[in-house]
Amino acid sequence: MACIGGRFARGAGRAAAAMTALMILAPLLARAAEVVALGADYTQGEGVAPTETYPAQLEAMLRAKGFAVAVANAGVSGDTTAGMLSRFDSVVDSSTRVLALQPGYNDESSGISNEDAAANVIRIVVAASARHIKVVMVRRKLYYKLPRQGDNIHLTPEGNHSLAALLLPQVVSALGK
Repeated sequence: MACIGGRFARGAGRAAAAMTALMILAPLLARAAEVVALGADYTQGEGVAPTETYPAQLEAMLRAKGFAVAVANAGVSGDTTAGMLSRFDSVVDSSTRVLALQPGYNDESSGISNEDAAANVIRIVVAASARHIKVVMVRRKLYYKLPRQGDNIHLTPEGNHSLAALLLPQVVSALGK
């Protein structure tokens, strides 16, 4: 950021203020949703537009089936199961009925053992169950062979659409209509 006379340049200062506001408001924006997608890069939608993420496409598919529900995207790129566990209370509330949980690959690259990662997932599932929230696991095998971006890691818009379509029956069942 450029510093001019002890003050940040207007553009940089506004960008920093906007980023700070987003970081503060992101958990609040995820609240009051019947379905919350909690996860890492695949949930956040790394490299695709917000409307192309699997949570956004899942919401559109649910609405097309007659479900008047919101799907909140509580994905954070690079997040670990420990991070998801620590954010759980800030992304669900009394209106949350379904949690789509995508643990991801970041635990391995962050040095978190498989045992600790599994324990974190169990803690999230137990916390959800205690609030009568049904959990739909977004397992690796669901997105393993879906279309990927040029980085050969993150899903394309089509890959996100396919993932949403694969999750749709489970979410519909969890919603119980």
